[in-house]
Amino acid sequence: MMKVVILAGGKGRRLKPYTVTLPKPLVPVGDKPIMEIVIRQLAKQGIKDMIISVGHLADLIEAYFANGEKLGVSIKYAKETEPLGTAGPLNLVKDDLNETFILINGDTLSKIKYSEVVDFHKKNEATATVVLTKRQHHVDYGVVEADDENNIVNWIEKPSLDYVVSTGIYILEPGVLNYIKPDTRMDFPDLIKELIKNGETVKAFYYDDYWLDIGRPHDYQKACEDIEDFLGEELEI
Repeated sequence: MMKVVILAGGKGRRLKPYTVTLPKPLVPVGDKPIMEIVIRQLAKQGIKDMIISVGHLADLIEAYFANGEKLGVSIKYAKETEPLGTAGPLNLVKDDLNETFILINGDTLSKIKYSEVVDFHKKNEATATVVLTKRQHHVDYGVVEADDENNIVNWIEKPSLDYVVSTGIYILEPGVLNYIKPDTRMDFPDLIKELIKNGETVKAFYYDDYWLDIGRPHDYQKACEDIEDFLGEELEI
């Protein structure tokens, strides 16, 4: 059975005041904590062997989810004694990661079908696959261009910028652990750069359905507005 590592150790500073007394994974969206929604989705797709990386207010997370039995899954915990970033915590559980595994952030909502990403990853014999999605940013100002002599040469009123972002969903081979130093902070972008530098195969999987990173208060408000239409009966397991 494929394992999934869920990152849940952050302090959720951008989501204050909601995270003053609760760790971000336990902040409710609708009538369920964010991470319970994520776990239920994984279980619905047959992914039930889970490791949760915890740090800030870890005891509350462990008390709520316990061993996962109430959600029909198996949960182990990896506890950071100091912040290790988004990739560093993998070293705490490297003995449990001897086959292809999934790594996800515990605070993102999506409708991703994990089996499709895993199939893509294996077909391409990748060391790491990063799930990407397109985003559009609207600039609320007129963007003005001037030359070296202060002549205005262009004016674009309130443009929209298109770009591609990471969803915080990854498929990884155990070999990536060789690039993470023990007891050392490392974020995922640095791990990916290290893999590329060493000639490892890193693939992009493009995802174009619903995705929301619940990082800031307005993202949280949108998640609460979207939750019923977004999931419907998907959460029942």
